Amino acid sequence: MKNISLYKPLVTGILASFLLTGCGDDFVEVDPRYEISSGDYFNSEDDYYNALLGTYDILQSTYVNVILGEIASDNTHAGGESATDVIGWQQADRMEHTPINDNLDDIWDWNFAGVQRASFIIENQDKTEFDGKEQLLAEARFLRAYFNFELVKWFGPIPVKPEGQFVLGEEASIPRSPVSEVYSYIESDLLYAIERLATDAPEVGRVTKGAAQALLGKAYLYQEKFDEAATVLNLVIGSGKYHLYGTQTGEDYADLFEFEAENSGESVFEIQYTGVQGAGFECLQCSEGNVMVGFSGIRNYSGPVFEPGYGFNLPTQEAYDSFEPGDLRRDVTVLDIEAWAAETGATYGVGNPDPVTGHTGYYNRKYLPRINENEGDANLTQPNNYRAIRYADVLLMAAEALVRGNIDEAQARNYLNQVRDRAGLDGVSSSGNALLEAIYRDRRSELMGEGHRFFDLVRTGRAQGTIAGFTAPKNNVFPVPLEEIQFSQNNWEQNPDY
Repeated sequence: MKNISLYKPLVTGILASFLLTGCGDDFVEVDPRYEISSGDYFNSEDDYYNALLGTYDILQSTYVNVILGEIASDNTHAGGESATDVIGWQQADRMEHTPINDNLDDIWDWNFAGVQRASFIIENQDKTEFDGKEQLLAEARFLRAYFNFELVKWFGPIPVKPEGQFVLGEEASIPRSPVSEVYSYIESDLLYAIERLATDAPEVGRVTKGAAQALLGKAYLYQEKFDEAATVLNLVIGSGKYHLYGTQTGEDYADLFEFEAENSGESVFEIQYTGVQGAGFECLQCSEGNVMVGFSGIRNYSGPVFEPGYGFNLPTQEAYDSFEPGDLRRDVTVLDIEAWAAETGATYGVGNPDPVTGHTGYYNRKYLPRINENEGDANLTQPNNYRAIRYADVLLMAAEALVRGNIDEAQARNYLNQVRDRAGLDGVSSSGNALLEAIYRDRRSELMGEGHRFFDLVRTGRAQGTIAGFTAPKNNVFPVPLEEIQFSQNNWEQNPDY
């Protein structure tokens, strides 16, 4: 498989036209495509709607945040065809990444593209009045907060511009804001959104009040603002809008990551994908499908249920063994390819043999490509939605905040045990540090394969000694792409030790 090499720095994005396309499932279709290259826009409700659609569209590019967030953690190996296949992922797996890394550059570029699109709407918010504009602007604020949250997680200090888009030349004058200021900016956008978002989405895939509350709670938790995190996450839980999938009549937990469970009662915020538009390596971010899924697929696979893929993002033996006996989550999360082949007669290939980054015998079952009628390159147009914020995550974040903030251990146990009960496990009765460790263990088991593990380890100070090659504080964040430092004319300093 060819290496990914896409070079689109932030300032190039500023020069480019504003291209809007559809983004998957119900909230998707734009025909014809729209290109905004001047200020002669936002003269109608349709203009705002299509601009919002284009902002949602960028979410599909953030598949790379998920797969690389797993590879950088202790959950998975990079995999692939060889130890040099998508070299940027291989380097992150070994904790040997540098400022010259195309795949980290993708994370910077695509998330800043999302910030730019949301900011374009926000800076033109007063141009035209129409019914429903408050909801639309609130969605734009949520999306800007979401993209900025991803950026601050990965890179630490980032440039921010609350009043609107970055324009060419400002990279040499606007500094990288301290992390605390970035979070204040994120909080401001989310508080604005919470006040104006509908409880129920206007269309499937659009943002709700609960999604904004959950993201705000997560941002508070990352800053160790435990009282604030517990308060807002409890609002999500108490809303009655969400439930753990498999606990309602007609639901089976084993289907949680199948197509029939997309946008279910467990989904607080879900990124929509579709397989009806083909894609190619020349523009991976152009795909309407979930590129991560094809990349995670079983190499040279032939058999039932799944389509083949490129064999990246391979769970390790240690990750597989970390599940408690009887945990229903293990076989929903990880596919043991040897056992599966023996059971079904399926055949498969083995790629990267490297003992540090290569084949493990396991695959990320949550996001394996299922047999479907996708068009174009099947590996790049998978329609599997990404469950960006699940109700189980909300329960576990709230439990953590309640314990770490010394607020309410009994309620924390209740939330944790709801998740464990769904997984077929006995409840815990521990308290203090033992309860906190139980929450951490369940976060790994519950969320494995979903891109959260690396950041959970970093924010709780457990990454060094757990992730091979990780050195704190250097590896707490990733390096700013060298191109961005150069375009800023050294206005932006590189992260320490890179």
